[in-house]
Amino acid sequence: MTSTLKVSVITATYNRDTTVVRALSSIKSQTYTDIQIVVVDGASQDNTVLLVSPMLGDNDILQSEPDRGIYDALNKGLALAEGEIIAFLHSDDMYFDNSVVSKVVEIFSDDSVDVVYGDVSYFSGLNVTKTRRRYRSDKLSERNLAWGKMPAHPAMFIRRRIYEEIGSFETDFYIAADYEFLCRLVHYDNLKTVYLSSVLVRMQLGGVSTGGFRNTILLNQEVLRAIRKNGIYTNIFMLLSKYPSKILQFLRK
Repeated sequence: MTSTLKVSVITATYNRDTTVVRALSSIKSQTYTDIQIVVVDGASQDNTVLLVSPMLGDNDILQSEPDRGIYDALNKGLALAEGEIIAFLHSDDMYFDNSVVSKVVEIFSDDSVDVVYGDVSYFSGLNVTKTRRRYRSDKLSERNLAWGKMPAHPAMFIRRRIYEEIGSFETDFYIAADYEFLCRLVHYDNLKTVYLSSVLVRMQLGGVSTGGFRNTILLNQEVLRAIRKNGIYTNIFMLLSKYPSKILQFLRK
């Protein structure tokens, strides 16, 4: 393992005092030690900042100020992060176990690797160990993106140099800025990705991208715009065709 690689994990928060300790604890419990935690808080009105502050070390960063939404906050985190490897962990989510970052960094010891990604499992409520559904990440490719299929973004670790070359998130997207970013990423010259066929992140159901029919409509509208913006052919029927396979994933868990 290459122990000299610093990993920055960026967490955006806003009024998340019920879950943020769980998320940060899953980072701090990692066996890999060269991790920088970057918390970008949107000027929370609850106890989020009071809970976060004592959990951070000298290497970590906490910034609390108003923002223009989740992707604006993540962009701020990218500007603050110092690590060579960048990851995002939402404040409602957690790493699957304490070896996740170690496994990922071992793959990144090959300097030609640009992206490492895996799967996520969904839980609801406080029972974090009971999997309601497993999301198996599809291969990152132009073809899959055209059909509405993408790797699970919270389970992606990406080299800093990628963001420096292709830019950060487009904040005019409410839900699908990560999808638009992947549509740019897939065109990166000689992109080398590695897929880990294991769950890297436990995600809580009920986030903005899984939050009901209205958000599903908006998500598909934004995904369609993101794909077309980046010169990839698709249509709404191609995007909607992914839902039968999602149902099968749920039934299989």
